[in-house]
Amino acid sequence: MLQKIVIAGGAGTLGRAVASHFADLGHEVVILTRSIKANHTHRQLLWNGRDVEASWGAELAGSILVNLAGELVDRPATENNIELLKTSRTEPTAALAKASSRFGRPALWLQMSTLAIYGDAGDTILTEASRLADGPRQMTEVAKAWEAAAPAGSAERMVYLRTAIVLQPNSPALNRLITITRWFLGGTVASGRQWVSWVHIHDFLRALDFIIANASLEGVVHITAPEPLMNRAMMTALRQQLGRPPSPATPAWAIKLGSRLIFRTDAGLALTGRRALPSRLEALGFSFEFETFAAALADLLASSRRN
Repeated sequence: MLQKIVIAGGAGTLGRAVASHFADLGHEVVILTRSIKANHTHRQLLWNGRDVEASWGAELAGSILVNLAGELVDRPATENNIELLKTSRTEPTAALAKASSRFGRPALWLQMSTLAIYGDAGDTILTEASRLADGPRQMTEVAKAWEAAAPAGSAERMVYLRTAIVLQPNSPALNRLITITRWFLGGTVASGRQWVSWVHIHDFLRALDFIIANASLEGVVHITAPEPLMNRAMMTALRQQLGRPPSPATPAWAIKLGSRLIFRTDAGLALTGRRALPSRLEALGFSFEFETFAAALADLLASSRRN
């Protein structure tokens, strides 16, 4: 059944992929945006992510709302940046919740979240039933606030998408991995025992379709490939795919220094890890087309070469 898909935060790499996917399926796609893009093919409505207005709020009633709003986490974990990460997620989410109360609830609210909500979980196998823990504030504190800003009563059905790193062509995460490997810096990061949970963009989009079609799915759902891997295995796969020789390990202190001075990012993105499984999706019969990181990487690199 064709439906109206309202996307908040549709300007980023992931948002554009989501919008194109649903449009290709024939759904009506509406983008809530802070500035109208002349080259955008979908219907766009202005909002500021704070104030509730009928011009966009009335679109939510009976729709499928996909809330991706939030600044990129790829920045140093300063107090100002942590506050930016939090408010850029909670303010738009709270505005959407208020609008749904005032103008009518979405039939389904797909609330973006992150597996980083579990912090640095070590070797623990994480499912949707796993307890949350305290961890790096830019991860756990931001993610918990993000989910809390979307109370379940704001939609007929609410799904919190605790999502792994989404691998897609030209995404910041994949581009950085490819760049450092091509620079012959693709060695193990610190101990290399950090677990990396990931998902191919194709399977991420298929998971959204699956969730929409399965009315029994609500609450927390992990969107992550069924085979997380340690950092050392991920870096080996990258070197093999990109034709680079073994590289020396990069110690934690060098990661912290390079993150701050060169890449201007958060070292915790590389030094922490989570070993998550898509338990609820698989229990209902969802199967991933890209189960291993090596297969996903090969497909993405081939896609980049074609384009």
